[in-house]
Amino acid sequence: MIIKILGSGCSKCVTLTENTRQALAKTGKQAEIIKVTDFADIAAYGVMSTPALVIDEKLVSYGKVLKPDEITALLP
Repeated sequence: MIIKILGSGCSKCVTLTENTRQALAKTGKQAEIIKVTDFADIAAYGVMSTPALVIDEKLVSYGKVLKPDEITALLP
């Protein structure tokens, strides 16, 4: 599984990354977490508001920081 965190690296992006790590730890699932900071790459997903979360190339959230439990529900 590949999870991408889209954003400039702001505190919200850092929090989303940490919450994603917690969700993975809770479920015991393995994933590669990639931080995407290039605005052209972010815009390619149609995202205008960050942070955004992409799981296996599917945009699942943008514009808010999901809690670990919310992320767990989105994991395949």
